Amino acid sequence: MAAPGATALVQYVVLRGDLGRPPLSWPLGAVVAQGCHAVLAAAHTHRQHPDTRAYLEMGGAMRTVVLEAPDEAALTALVETLKQHEIDHEVWTEQPENVATCLALRPYPKDQVHQYLKKFKLLK
Repeated sequence: MAAPGATALVQYVVLRGDLGRPPLSWPLGAVVAQGCHAVLAAAHTHRQHPDTRAYLEMGGAMRTVVLEAPDEAALTALVETLKQHEIDHEVWTEQPENVATCLALRPYPKDQVHQYLKKFKLLK
């Protein structure tokens, strides 16, 4: 449990919503797998960061928010914004197609990153 006044750690995942709709129509399991890959990549890459370590210690209390980027262009624009503001994240690119499918931030206090993600809706 977070100390009083502390900001809770959240891991944000942003998946391309167009992957599950025509004309692409990826199976739901394939889309979910993309998010899983990105989350694991972000946790592994940033495993030494104190926020990542604290988040992983939370076990069943971890908070993950899954958002939807409407298409590849929106995901790419978000990547550029995150880079400009030095927000740690990992983009998952499906191979061998070389298609960017999603990204995951390392765990962050919500107030440090929400401003970059607030235009994205929850994935449905």
